[in-house]
Amino acid sequence: MAAAAHDPAGAYDLLVIGGGINGTGIARDAAGRGLRVLLCERGDLAEFTSSSSTKLIHGGLRYLEYYEFRLVREALAERERLLRLAPHIIWPLRFVLPHDEGLRPAWMLRVGLFLYDHLARLRTLPGSRMVRLRTSPVGAPLQARLTRGFLYSDCWVEDSRLVVLNAMDAQARGAEIRTRTGVEAARRQGEGWIATLRDGASGRSETVRATAVVNAAGPWVSETLGGTLGIDSRAAVRLIKGSHIVVPRLYEGEQAYILQQPDTRIIFAIPYERDFTLIGTTDVPYEAEPGPVAISPEETRYLCDCINRSFARRIGPEDVVWSYSGVRPLYDDAAANASAVTRDYVLDVAEADGTRPALSVFGGKITTYRRLAEHAIEKLKPYFPGLAPAWTGDAPLPGGAMPGADFDAFLAALRREAPFLPDETARRLARAYGTNAREILRGARSLADLGEAFDGGLTGAEVDYLVRHEWARTPDDILWRRSKLGLRTGPDSAARLAAHLTRGRAEAA
Repeated sequence: MAAAAHDPAGAYDLLVIGGGINGTGIARDAAGRGLRVLLCERGDLAEFTSSSSTKLIHGGLRYLEYYEFRLVREALAERERLLRLAPHIIWPLRFVLPHDEGLRPAWMLRVGLFLYDHLARLRTLPGSRMVRLRTSPVGAPLQARLTRGFLYSDCWVEDSRLVVLNAMDAQARGAEIRTRTGVEAARRQGEGWIATLRDGASGRSETVRATAVVNAAGPWVSETLGGTLGIDSRAAVRLIKGSHIVVPRLYEGEQAYILQQPDTRIIFAIPYERDFTLIGTTDVPYEAEPGPVAISPEETRYLCDCINRSFARRIGPEDVVWSYSGVRPLYDDAAANASAVTRDYVLDVAEADGTRPALSVFGGKITTYRRLAEHAIEKLKPYFPGLAPAWTGDAPLPGGAMPGADFDAFLAALRREAPFLPDETARRLARAYGTNAREILRGARSLADLGEAFDGGLTGAEVDYLVRHEWARTPDDILWRRSKLGLRTGPDSAARLAAHLTRGRAEAA
């Protein structure tokens, strides 16, 4: 992918470390305000925490128990905004909350949902209501002992695609995005920072200069602050491991379930990739070094037991077709219970003599990433006189500029334009790429025109698009982050995909 033009002396206004949702959100906001931005991610975009969420844009109903009213209000406002700005990768979900005798009383659930409905200043999604589970279709998958519950609304999001779209828009506005590029060290020098970068593929190093640094390294935020940047700080991160399992579809219908547990936690069961159910998440204190993590047998059993407490159909570890885990970097507020640690964010600015700032991001949640980015740039505004005002609240993400944010109307139009596409492939392309799906289909009059066919409806044209425009380099980038087609891809197809990518790199060299 061609890099955006930048100062030939390697000078930037902002060096962003970390290509997760917070780093790409900040890079996008800053580039749109006219700053020269360089973002470095030592792996793939969204390779770690940002692709390991429960994939919800939500206000955080359970946060009301911890009196996080400001966070819930902000998240609910962002839920409505993001639904409008990215209608292809974000869509409404209706949640079923069964009342379980002996756990939270019904009056508490009713009050919580009343607050949840009314903390949203603008609400387009349906409000909450009580439901009799024994007579409603949504109660059919549940055990007979669960007789009543509540319905409420939140949204689904394709989390890793949200990261990629922010990076794409940042680049379109002048930012330079470098994946598989680590920031080895950065130190204050003169009027700004000087940083040493290393390209992970070639091993080549490079020196760049920046006026300010943003440390959005996620689980590595403390390590980056003290090691890479050489800054002491009292702010601390608390690492919490969250794991999910995927099983064959447990029930009919498009509703999700939020299930109370005796340990006060809640577990989600969500329709996933048409034929599956996503279950999660755990909250386990994580003491090891940040990095790739996997679910433990104890976590798998815990999630299965949670489902078996409420659903009529029982599951066990043998039913799990895929699992994923991530380490969430939460701000350490000294809470005793991992589930009670605040999901709010803290932005810590360290400076020297009123100049050369380094802003570190602690905590946060995917729903509020846009506001976090806005607040981060506002904190850096004193160092950049004449900075343009905030703008991201009304700007659709790439592929999201659909009239009236009407996804169904766009899908119908895409099917008319490409009648040769199988219905499921047309829907998947529309969901993943929105209006950018037309770039993949440009000039095609048949499936054969889209090149080599892989499992799950993936084609050579789509792969080439992902390499050219979305920084995809490996099969995992495509099958597990840019999509979840790994659930439908056999070994032969995966090997052919790897060969296709190798040929592409050879031809580009």
